[in-house]
Amino acid sequence: MTRSTSAFALPEHLQHKQTELLTDRDEQQFALVRTTIATSITGTTDQLALQRRMFGRSGAEAVERDSQIHRLTTRLRSLHRYGIDLCLGRMVRTNDPEPVYLGRLGLWGPSGDPLLIDWRSPEAEPFFAATHADPRGLSARRRYRWSNGQVVDFWDEVFTQEGLLEGMALDDQSAFIAGLGGARSGRMRDVVGTIQADQDAIIRASSEGALVVDGGPGTGKTVVALHRTAQLLYSDPRLGHRRGGVLFIGPHRPYLAYVSDVLPSLGEEGVVTCLLRDLVPEGLDAVQEPDAAVAALKASTELVGAIDAAVRFHEDPPTGRLTVSTPWADVTVRVRDWAEAFATPDAGTPHNEARMVILDALVQTLTDRADVADGAEQLADALRRNKDLNGVLNRAWPVIGADDVVGDLWSVPAYLRLAAPWLTPQEVHLLQRAEPRAWTEADLPLLDAARQRLGDPGAERAAARERAAVEGRRREMVAVVDDLIANDDSELKLMSSLRQSDLQDLLAAGGVDDALPDPDRLAGTFAHIVVDEAQELTDAQWQMVLSRCPSRSVTIVGDRAQSAAGFPESWSERLQRVGFDRVRLAALSINYRTPQEVMDEAEPVIRAVLPDANVPTSIRSTGVPVHHGHRSELLEVLAHWEATDRDGIACVIGDPSHPRTRRVQSLTPETAKGLEFDLVVLINPERFGDGVAGGVNRYVAMTRATQRLVVLIG
Repeated sequence: MTRSTSAFALPEHLQHKQTELLTDRDEQQFALVRTTIATSITGTTDQLALQRRMFGRSGAEAVERDSQIHRLTTRLRSLHRYGIDLCLGRMVRTNDPEPVYLGRLGLWGPSGDPLLIDWRSPEAEPFFAATHADPRGLSARRRYRWSNGQVVDFWDEVFTQEGLLEGMALDDQSAFIAGLGGARSGRMRDVVGTIQADQDAIIRASSEGALVVDGGPGTGKTVVALHRTAQLLYSDPRLGHRRGGVLFIGPHRPYLAYVSDVLPSLGEEGVVTCLLRDLVPEGLDAVQEPDAAVAALKASTELVGAIDAAVRFHEDPPTGRLTVSTPWADVTVRVRDWAEAFATPDAGTPHNEARMVILDALVQTLTDRADVADGAEQLADALRRNKDLNGVLNRAWPVIGADDVVGDLWSVPAYLRLAAPWLTPQEVHLLQRAEPRAWTEADLPLLDAARQRLGDPGAERAAARERAAVEGRRREMVAVVDDLIANDDSELKLMSSLRQSDLQDLLAAGGVDDALPDPDRLAGTFAHIVVDEAQELTDAQWQMVLSRCPSRSVTIVGDRAQSAAGFPESWSERLQRVGFDRVRLAALSINYRTPQEVMDEAEPVIRAVLPDANVPTSIRSTGVPVHHGHRSELLEVLAHWEATDRDGIACVIGDPSHPRTRRVQSLTPETAKGLEFDLVVLINPERFGDGVAGGVNRYVAMTRATQRLVVLIG
């Protein structure tokens, strides 16, 4: 096979690998994969078109059709996204000399034989888990590095004597270690082909309960979390998009942009990604809380719990009788009627939705008591619309919004004392502010709790509009049925069956569900949630997460040593306190990303403020020492780097005035968290803060570097 048609494009210094003996078997496999992908694209496109033309006759059929469309669309995008670089590697089992190839997706040949097995399948696990101490039944493994759809390097690892066969390209460096030296880009790359055994064990761990992925800088926490998300969606049917799906919460906007390509590259496009502030509408404009003491009070679960008491204040049944006059009857609402109606809503019914339940129960009680032979429906409708009845109900159980409840807490001291009686007078005064709705990040958990407790303020109006629409359709249907029956000349008079009220109700209600708007996706519940940089979440913020995941199936990614607020507890202590009942810990201790030269300077920085910090062991060395200099060198440093490094990206941390370019970012220590750069330049790191927060900020900023770190003062 000529170089122009070969799947291999090895650089000059690796040409000794590009021989028929080493590559011929792969060339044959890749040719089959290329042909099969083209066929699969055509077949999947046809299947998708067929599904879109089908209409489910029942709810279950509609759900199945939607699920199939989602599956086929995701697969088609992945097939278009990749060519033969779908293939990640191959493995040879000890009892079978024929190699088994792994892919980002499963792919089957014309005869049904597997060309690629999905990397997430149980059959693929030995490829990632095999070590020399435990080969997992493998004699050899090959990994590929791809660029622009061609293999630019490959490595063979042999686990047994039987694996030492001809056609092996043994190398001192594994694909994983070699890949670490590559230049960064503005997007995180998936590393599914180079996952290590310790990372793979976490990726394939059960979704039950809370799993903490704890590790210092460069240990691959985020990579593991993203690959674990794809793995869980593949292996656990309980997490599918129709059963709640997966929510991935990141620390800041640059992070979400950075990781945006990883999940699609792994075959998953249905994961919802967001920031914690995105969970409530007010989060868009919320600013940082300027008063640390106020932020600390609002960070507690106790104050979040006070929202329930604040709402209950607006749920007080009237203590007087009320006579309501209608054209059909005059009815009296007794004190007992109010009490019984107010007790009708089930526990957990949101406040604003419960008001509709109360009104319906009250109307039913009054209609039954009136015993109107004709006109019961008209009486019920009149009661629902009665201004006097609604006026009393509105004062006793008003429709309110989350901003009303939380805003009143910060502007009415007596209301705050009622909801949170444990607060001291000084704390109540401290929480009051001139602009009660000038929202800060510390307010968001309380606003979220209030919204969860209250429900939609417009729910009752929407329900009323829906009742009116159904009634209008019912009247139209009655007229149609009358016309059909009048013109029915069949012997069995089949059209008379349309008089049955249940069938008329079904016809009248047809299409109602389709007309309703979709609920706010972020307000709903999820089957699994992933939280990255989780060490930064306050107790109150954890309530925002837990309220959206009743199963408590959560992957928690973080490093206690990178918590700017300090993290003196263990993960188990923190998480059990905020509401988790099952917590497992998986630790990563190998720093694959940060060079030893950088870690040698970063470790004393974090040890100075957190002596017990979990500082990982770096396995890389670039031979380039950390450079210390004057701030005036900044432009020279960047110019020299850009001239010598044509592919990587750099970041200046600590100089907000420095302009951003395509290859040079300008960030703060907080917004750099979770990211990585070939070159990192710190400007006056001693100004990043004092105490624990300052030490953590400096440590985080230093460990963003994958190649070179420069520290400039002045």
